[in-house]
Amino acid sequence: MKRNDAEPIGKLIQKYLRQESLESPLNEQRLLDSWETVLGPTIMSYTRDLYIRNQVLYVHLTSAALRQELMMGRELLVRNLNQKVGATVITNIIFR
Repeated sequence: MKRNDAEPIGKLIQKYLRQESLESPLNEQRLLDSWETVLGPTIMSYTRDLYIRNQVLYVHLTSAALRQELMMGRELLVRNLNQKVGATVITNIIFR
């Protein structure tokens, strides 16, 4: 017997993640994992700690010059990271 109410598996997984409140933490982890992809291995070597709290990405850098450079392109960086994940995960970045 054929079922007419079949849904794609991806949609079912996404619905389950929303119901269990797991979608946001999953997207946050995807964003943290995409940091090296978006910025490259050189900048990653100057990055010491990354974490997200209240839709703000906190980045600890070991180079003051790099910190200043990234602060100037902060809006574009927020846009690129969110685009990589496919959702609005962060609204701001704070460099320390």
